Amino acid sequence: MSRHPPPPPLSDVPLEPGLYVVATPIGNLRDITLRALDVLSGCDLMLAEDTRVSGKLLAAYGLSKTMMRYDEYAAERARPRIMAALEAGQSVALVSDAGTPLVSDPGFRLVNEVVAAGHRVFPIPGPSAVLTALTLAGLPTDRFMFVGFPPPKSAARRTFLAELAPIPATLIFFESGPRLKACLTDMAAVFGERPAAVTRELTKLYETAVRGPLADLAVDPRLDAPKGEIVILVGAGAPVEATAEDADAALADALTRLSTGDAASEVAKALGLNRRDLYRRAMALKSST
Repeated sequence: MSRHPPPPPLSDVPLEPGLYVVATPIGNLRDITLRALDVLSGCDLMLAEDTRVSGKLLAAYGLSKTMMRYDEYAAERARPRIMAALEAGQSVALVSDAGTPLVSDPGFRLVNEVVAAGHRVFPIPGPSAVLTALTLAGLPTDRFMFVGFPPPKSAARRTFLAELAPIPATLIFFESGPRLKACLTDMAAVFGERPAAVTRELTKLYETAVRGPLADLAVDPRLDAPKGEIVILVGAGAPVEATAEDADAALADALTRLSTGDAASEVAKALGLNRRDLYRRAMALKSST
C-alpha cells in the first residue's frame, strides 16, 4: 500500500488574483483538503514558512511550485515582491509549516497590507492544532481562548498566567518539550487545581493526550521533556467578583453620561451585579455630590 494517497483530480478552473491563506496538515498528510490542493496546484507563487517542509507536502501529491520563504525573518524583505505579484494580477498562496497560517506566525501583517492595497484575500480552511487539541482534551468547548506561547522565563510566565486566571474559558497554549515541566509547574501554582490536558503529536503516529489536574500533570513522568508539537489546555477560571469599590467607580463614571436608571443597568450588565442594588447606590452617590 502506498504511503501517501494518490493525487485526486484537480480543478482546471483558474484561480482569481489574490492572496490565498491555505491551511495544511499538522501531521497526517491525508488531512489536506481538495480545495487546498486546487490552490497549491494553480497558484502562481507559494509562500512557505519552510520551503523544505512544504516541498515534502507538494511531492506527496505530485505537485511542483515556485516557492518563496515567508517567516518572521524573511517577511519584511519578501513583502515588496509579494505585493508586486498581486499588483500584476497573480495568485499567491500562503502556507505555514503545519496548520492554519496567521496562528503564531507573521502572516497577519501580510494580510493587513494586502487588504489595505485593495486585493482579495481567500481563506482556505482546514487543519488547526488549536481546534484539534480542543476536540481531544475533554474540556468545555463552548468558550475557549487561544493565548499562544507563554514567556520562557518563570517570573514573566507567572505574571502572564495571572492575567489569564479569571477568564471564564478553556485556555489553549502552545509550548515546547524542554519547557513543558516548568510551564506546568507555574500553571499549577497560578491556576490551582484546575483540570487540564497536554496533547502532542496530533494526527501523527504517536498522538497522545494526558489529562488530569495541573498539579498531577506537573509531576507526571509521561511528560518529562516530550518531543513533538505540544498543546496545553486548561479549564476555565471563575470570574472575579466585583467589589463595592469597583461598583462605585463604575457608577460614578456612568452617571456622568447616563440617567440613574441607565447607569445602574449598564454597570449591572458589565459587572454582573444586581440592578436594583446598583440603582439605590447610584441614587446615594448622586445625593452626596
